[in-house]
Amino acid sequence: MSEAPSVVLVTGVSRFLGGHLAARLAADPSIERVLGVDTTPPSREMRRRMGRAEFVRVDIRNPLIGKVISTAKVDTVVHASLSGNPAQSGGRSMMMEMNVIGTMQLLAACQRSDTVRRLVVKSTSAVYGASRRDPATFTETTEPKAIPPGGYAKDAVEIEGYVRSFSRRRPDIPVTTLRFVNLIGPRIDTSFVRYFSLPVVPVVMGYDARVQLLHEEDAVAVLERAAAEDLPGVFNVGAAGVLMLSQAIRRAGRISLPVPQPAVPLIGRFTRRARLVDFSPEQLRLLNFGRVVDTTKLQDEFGFTPRWTTVQAFDDFVAGRNLRPVIDPATFGRAQNAALAVARALPTGS
Repeated sequence: MSEAPSVVLVTGVSRFLGGHLAARLAADPSIERVLGVDTTPPSREMRRRMGRAEFVRVDIRNPLIGKVISTAKVDTVVHASLSGNPAQSGGRSMMMEMNVIGTMQLLAACQRSDTVRRLVVKSTSAVYGASRRDPATFTETTEPKAIPPGGYAKDAVEIEGYVRSFSRRRPDIPVTTLRFVNLIGPRIDTSFVRYFSLPVVPVVMGYDARVQLLHEEDAVAVLERAAAEDLPGVFNVGAAGVLMLSQAIRRAGRISLPVPQPAVPLIGRFTRRARLVDFSPEQLRLLNFGRVVDTTKLQDEFGFTPRWTTVQAFDDFVAGRNLRPVIDPATFGRAQNAALAVARALPTGS
């Protein structure tokens, strides 16, 4: 039987996942101490939620993180700071440094520690890539058909390689790697949240990707479970069911704007410069081809079933953000019917 955590360190507490996880753990009286680390302090509201959790301002790229772990006698480390949002990380190059270099330093500190006995790493299903040759679903052992060439997905591939090396060097420490699909919800800030909040949503002409999501609360809950028990292995984490991209846009009351494939990078640069949404190249490919993961292992071995389905998670996001249709549905319906009537009245070629 695995030993309950006593002193837990959570990275990335200035953001949604890390901060809310620290709050959940701090509310557990069986846990003696919770340390939340980040380069910037959490918001006042997040600090209030975190309760007795202690905030330590430290850059995990700095070897000082090792001193924090040793001084506090940390036994459980939850690395929740892997980010795919350059806007929250000070730009793309800074994001890569925080993701990759930060993880290397954290793993080195855990390797040297004589108190750490459990490690949890937040990763992403983006490690599978996205291409037209992809299988219907990815299991944890499926090899990607297209290796992510850069950005967040490439960071995650490198990080998982370092984590596997760590496991070989410290086989006595159980390591849980969680590959999350895209997160959504009424409070979390992600590229997908910003994308579906646009009044006019660009889509790749001729494609209708399958979208699998995970509710923000389910994401926190699965990290909490991983921190509490020894559940070693790699696990896909996603909600049941999928939405077609076109369905999601309609459910959010947005208007889709089909964009020819060659113009997609241009649109990506425009939305990034306008600070509307920052989509990396691999995220743009996801909008082409979609990606769905198999979560059988998550349910059978890890023992977790998400509370929200993909559709329910998306609808909660729409309701929680109070999104209103850009065009009144009745007006749109009348315009659509009028256009169809005109089309039918046109003479057909012989």
